[in-house]
Parts: sequence; C-alpha cells; structure tokens
Amino acid sequence: MPVAKHTPGGAGTPATVALTRAGVSFVPHLYEHDAAATNFGLEAAEKLGLDPDRVFKTLLADADGILVVGVVPVTGLLDLKALAHAVGAKKAVMADPKLAERKTGYVVGGISPIGQKTPLRTVIDETAELSETVFVSGGRRGFDIELTPADLALATNGTFAAIAR
Repeated sequence: MPVAKHTPGGAGTPATVALTRAGVSFVPHLYEHDAAATNFGLEAAEKLGLDPDRVFKTLLADADGILVVGVVPVTGLLDLKALAHAVGAKKAVMADPKLAERKTGYVVGGISPIGQKTPLRTVIDETAELSETVFVSGGRRGFDIELTPADLALATNGTFAAIAR
C-alpha cells in the first residue's frame, strides 16, 4: 500500500496538498517529461516502466451543460455515451481544453482528478478496481501519483462505472 510522501523538492501541487490534508496515502512519481510528447499518459507509463492499464488519464466532458470528470486508462478512450449515462445525462461531449484548464487549475497533460480548483463530479472507469494501485496525474506534466482505487474515489468523491472503450 502506498505511503504518504511529499513531492521531491518540497514543491507540492494542489493534488498532493489535498491528499495530505485528507490523510490519504500516496506515492509521488516524477519523470522527465518530453516536450514533444502528445500522449501524456502513455509517456508516463513508459517513463515509469508501468503497465499502461494501471495509468489513468483525466478528461473533462460537458454532460447536459454540466462539467464532469472521466478518469479512464491511458490505453483506452472515454465513452461519452457511457459517461452521460453514469451521471444521468442525455448526452456528453468533450469539454473545451481552455475551459478544462480554467475549471481545474491544471494544464492539459497535467490535469489531476484530485485537488481541482472547482470540485466536479467524477466517474472513474471500473477497471481501476482491478489493480491494487493506480497512477493519475499529480498536477503537472512529468508527475504522477500512485494510490489505491478506493483512495482515488475517496479523494475525488468519485464513483466507479464502465466509461472506457
């Protein structure tokens, strides 16, 4: 089980601050981000030597006019229809990246589901529950957080549903 740690260098992110305040155990993982990388989640899996099925990306969608967060494996895609169903909406579309950055306080490629500026309803793909621990962005490119799926749900007030394809 992960143990609570501070990020190396003492520079925390809103995600690590939120986890520490909540008493949630996590392990920080830093890696050298390649500025040319466009698939940030797969880059994290590769640089950290992880099974990509354990690394999850954070995506924002507009579900009937309400912003929601979908957390899915980096190896898959967010099923917008399934996400809409999971939150009781008729339809969901991907949110504008600039809006996602403004509402979360994070930059695209470093959006963490934890410690967002505006708390948003969060749905985590149920495959997260198949692993003892999972990895999500720690709040900046080149930084992931490892924690249990249950702690991820606790930290985000999230629910689990089949939202990946």
